[in-house]
Amino acid sequence: MPLEEELDPKDAECLHAIVYDAAGQAVGTGRLLPDSHIGRMAVRRSWRGAGVGSLLLTALMDAARRRGDAGVVLAAQMQARPFYARHGFVEEGETFMDAGIEHRLMRLRF
Repeated sequence: MPLEEELDPKDAECLHAIVYDAAGQAVGTGRLLPDSHIGRMAVRRSWRGAGVGSLLLTALMDAARRRGDAGVVLAAQMQARPFYARHGFVEEGETFMDAGIEHRLMRLRF
């Protein structure tokens, strides 16, 4: 994603999750918006497959449960749909474009 599309005013309202490696370098991130959307999930390529994405997603879902959300929703890039499906998310609606990338809405109800 282009940097100018990554940063937005909503960041100040969000709960952010970050995973750091032993050297203190960020290797993954995600955010939970007040409206139960999970977004900005990203894991450094060299760390993919090591469980970082699952750790982030689980932490954000747990935070949503603790604050009383009925579930969470996200816009999954098409290649990431199987990852979210493994965590119980279900696809909704049609494919749509965001920042020139195909996405599909996915939801998990608690």
